[in-house]
Amino acid sequence: MLPETPLLLAFVGASLVLALTPGPAVVYIVARTLAQGRACGLASVLGVALGNLANALGAALGLAALFAVSSAAFTVVKWAGAAYLVYLGIRMWRAASPVADTATSQAPAQPLRHVFRDGFVVALLNPKTTLFFAAFLPQFMHTHGNPLVQTLALGGVFIAIAFCTDVIYVLTASLVAPRLGRAARHRLWGNRLAGTSFIGLGVLTAMGTRPGR
Repeated sequence: MLPETPLLLAFVGASLVLALTPGPAVVYIVARTLAQGRACGLASVLGVALGNLANALGAALGLAALFAVSSAAFTVVKWAGAAYLVYLGIRMWRAASPVADTATSQAPAQPLRHVFRDGFVVALLNPKTTLFFAAFLPQFMHTHGNPLVQTLALGGVFIAIAFCTDVIYVLTASLVAPRLGRAARHRLWGNRLAGTSFIGLGVLTAMGTRPGR
């Protein structure tokens, strides 16, 4: 299922570097944490991890080959993901709209299951992640092994590493968040900043071509 120790260590090292490099998933998770707290950040991490696992499964089953051959399939999923990110950003801006008593008001807390769902959809609707798995994982696979099993095993290792680094990002952001959100005005602008980040990610997702988490 997994390569020999030297090759596995090389895979872990490369995965760690890639996971630590800020990409759309990291920006999304940090924005959630700063705007809505540690619990929402961790729920986003779980959702993104499950979405990435689905992408790894899709790569193993040949979905990446479909995206590589059919530009229409790639474009449909890419634009769906971009639209969802923009929708999340607009929703954050609306939640951050000022009310009569700005001294005491806060953006309404979002149920964790909704935050988890949003993270899952954001990760799932990023076809570049599937293509990334299809391009990166085979570099560490045995030609005589079962490609489905190897892809799932290596994909699981990468997702576990990314999960750990994402949790570190959440914990770090949660330490900064209280200083940014001691006043309602700070929280208001924090939500607007998060919403702007989501909208920007949607635009970058629609326009970008480089695979990334």
